[in-house]
Amino acid sequence: MTSVTLASILYVEDDADIQTVAQIALEVVGGFSLKTCSSGAQAIAEVSAGFVPDLLLLDVMMPNMDGPTTLAELRKLPITKTTPVIFMTAKVQSSEMEFYKSLGAIGVIAKPFDPMELSIQVRGLWQEKA
Repeated sequence: MTSVTLASILYVEDDADIQTVAQIALEVVGGFSLKTCSSGAQAIAEVSAGFVPDLLLLDVMMPNMDGPTTLAELRKLPITKTTPVIFMTAKVQSSEMEFYKSLGAIGVIAKPFDPMELSIQVRGLWQEKA
């Protein structure tokens, strides 16, 4: 797809505790620049305000606007029209995984995740799509 180096991630997660653990895992352990959002609407506002992520990392199950709906809305914006996406979810049955991939996901990370492995998983999926 692209040879862009993975540096900035837009991370959308409604659970504050999971958000904190993932933020530490991705920023401190992984060295990524992270913009965290608690909702799909907040993510859309951040992108609309000019944040340009290299990767979208979206929780699937969120109130009001779930991950797939958030992705559909982000795809309408020029900045994130083709930005690679990884979904994070506890729903990892094969049919669900196929659905996420059909939406254009480069991968799915199962929850609960290992904080020490999260940045490795993200980087591995990023490199696979390159």
